[in-house]
Amino acid sequence: MQEVKKIAKKLVPKTYWNKLLLNMPKRLLEIKNASWVKRITIWRQIKDALFIGLGVVMASIGLKSFLLPNNFFDGGAMGMSLLLEILTPLDLSILILLVNLPFIYLGYRQLSLGFAIKSTMAILALALLVHFIEMPVITADKLLIAVFGGFFLGAGIGFAIRGGAVIDGTEVLAISVSRKSSLTVGDFITVFNVFLFIVAAIMVNLETAMYSMLTYFSASRTVDFLINGVEEYIGVMIISDFSDEIKTKITYDLGRGVTAFKADGGFGEKAKNPDRNVLFCVVTRLEITKIQTEIDKIDPRAFVIQYPIKDTKGGMIKKRPLH
Repeated sequence: MQEVKKIAKKLVPKTYWNKLLLNMPKRLLEIKNASWVKRITIWRQIKDALFIGLGVVMASIGLKSFLLPNNFFDGGAMGMSLLLEILTPLDLSILILLVNLPFIYLGYRQLSLGFAIKSTMAILALALLVHFIEMPVITADKLLIAVFGGFFLGAGIGFAIRGGAVIDGTEVLAISVSRKSSLTVGDFITVFNVFLFIVAAIMVNLETAMYSMLTYFSASRTVDFLINGVEEYIGVMIISDFSDEIKTKITYDLGRGVTAFKADGGFGEKAKNPDRNVLFCVVTRLEITKIQTEIDKIDPRAFVIQYPIKDTKGGMIKKRPLH
């Protein structure tokens, strides 16, 4: 046995064993991280599939039980499909696929192959449900049709977006246009829908176009609710000579986390002593008045910047449902 050990030491240098022992914790950490990443990835994929499935079902309810029986339509690519369904003999399920195919290709070029695959599956599932599943007509009241049809359709679009896919490709086109022109995403969607509703008013009738505008408004507000949530978060940046006092007040009295950035700036006499802390915190819209009041108590001349934040994660902010 001793002879075997001597031979092993000669064949395998001591430095090899040292490196092996030193790298073992790192390798164990990599294995643990790989397992954690795999678990997170699988859970994300399951969550995306559930969101997309729920979105497809909700959108099909809005179409089959509200909009289609009454020749109503929405904005965006879905609105274009519904309008073409009224004006042409083609089935809506075919039109949903045909209208969205260019947007899917654009999403593949602008975003990723995974996004294009998920969107294709979602749109195909919606087309199949619309074609094969029969659903009862809920109401004949035009106002209820516009509001609740928009709600279900908007919920479907919102859940699909939460799952990383689209069943209405207008936003993909809007992102592409915004990169090549001065139009923002919101500007392009507004212009697109205004043009769509004008065509609808001419080709169908003005009353249907007006009710369809209400449908679009209901759908867009539902999408915003599902993506951004009820509590809109506001980022607050505070520049003040009394940053330490303000930080203490927000942290201990108001119970909100504050991050202090070292900054160099100033104007006039303040430029002679430019070193200062810039404070940053995230609060809900309901809390912004309280924060501003406490700042005014300490430094009425403080420079306060507020801007909306689409989403947050971690820290002292609670996790939003469905996010």
